[in-house]
Amino acid sequence: MRSEERDASGSAEEPPRERPEERLERAVRAAEQALIEYEIALETFRVEVENFSRLHHQKLGPMYARLDELDAQIAEATAARTGDPEDRRKADEARARVMPMPGVEELFHGWMDGDGLYPEAAAMLTEQSVRPPQRVRPGEEARKLYRELARKAHPDLAQEEGERQRREEFITRVNAAYARGDEAMLRELSEEWAAGPVPVEQRLTRSEELYARLEWLAQRKELLTVLAKELEESAIGGMLRLAPDDPDTLLDEIAEQLLVQVGEREAELARLRA
Repeated sequence: MRSEERDASGSAEEPPRERPEERLERAVRAAEQALIEYEIALETFRVEVENFSRLHHQKLGPMYARLDELDAQIAEATAARTGDPEDRRKADEARARVMPMPGVEELFHGWMDGDGLYPEAAAMLTEQSVRPPQRVRPGEEARKLYRELARKAHPDLAQEEGERQRREEFITRVNAAYARGDEAMLRELSEEWAAGPVPVEQRLTRSEELYARLEWLAQRKELLTVLAKELEESAIGGMLRLAPDDPDTLLDEIAEQLLVQVGEREAELARLRA
C-alpha cells in the first residue's frame, strides 16, 4: 500500500463521519419533497373530481329530477286507484323527495348581472339549448407548470411566518389558475415567482427542531391521506376512477341508462292513468 494512503500511525485513513443532525436534515428535506409531490397529486385529482361533478350535475341532473318526478306521479296514481292509506303515505314520501320549485330570487341567483340575464339563463327561459360549461381538464404543460410552482413556492418550505403567508397567498392564486386550466396565467405566475424575493434556505441544525418538523410532516401527510380517501370514496370520485382517461364516455353511458329508466316509468305511469 502506498504511504500517502496511510496516516502517521500507519493505519488507513477513514472518511469523516456524518453528524446525526446532517442525516436527520436530509430525512426532513426528503419528507418535505415527498409531501409536496403528494399534495400535487391530490390537488390534480381534486380538480378532476370537481370538474367531473359539475359536468355530471349539468348533464344528468335533469334526468335524475325527471325520474324523481315520475316516481312521485306513479305513487300518486297508484294511491288514487287503490285508496290505500299506505299507498298514500308512500306517495307523500315520493313527492317530498322531488326537489321543490325555487322562488324567483333563488331561481335567478347567479344568473343575473348589471346588464340583466346571462345568456345561459335567457336560453333556458326561451327554451333554447343551453351552452354547456367548458370542461376544464388541465393540459400537460399546465400540469408541468403547476408542479414546478408547487415545488418552488410551497408554504411548507418557509421558515419564517411572513414568508409562509406570502407563499400561501401565492399558491392560492396558482391553485385557482390550475383549476381553470389557465396555462397563460400559470406562466405569468412562474415569471412573477422568479422575479420575486429570493426565498430563504432552511438551515435546520438542532435535532429538536428537525424531529418537530418530521412530526409535523407526518401529521400533515395523515390529514391529506384522509382527504384523498374521502375524494376516492365519494360517488363522483368512484365514477371517475371507472374511466379516468375518458370520463365523457362514461357520462354518455349513464345517460343512456337513465333514458331507458325514464321511458319505463313513463310507460308505467301511462298504464296507471289509462
